[in-house]
Amino acid sequence: MIHQPTFLFIGGTEIIFVLFIVVLVFGADKLPEIARGLAKGMRQIKDATNDIKHEISNSAKESNILDSEVTKNVKEELNKVKDNLEDFTGSLKRNE
Repeated sequence: MIHQPTFLFIGGTEIIFVLFIVVLVFGADKLPEIARGLAKGMRQIKDATNDIKHEISNSAKESNILDSEVTKNVKEELNKVKDNLEDFTGSLKRNE
């Protein structure tokens, strides 16, 4: 049985068909301009989300809500539990 790779539940033939329709509608000369516009929009969204993250972390630090030492210890403990769980599930998978 031939297994075709899928991307977001869309197969390769569907992607090619959609690209073909896009070329027919917009023309080959407009595709780079459309791609640049999409990339610029994605960059602006990424920058906006990074700004929001920085604002939240800065306001948390100013309000003493976020204690970096406490969060660091919690992250270390969570990583230890995660590693132990992976070791346990790994041994279970090997025993099957």
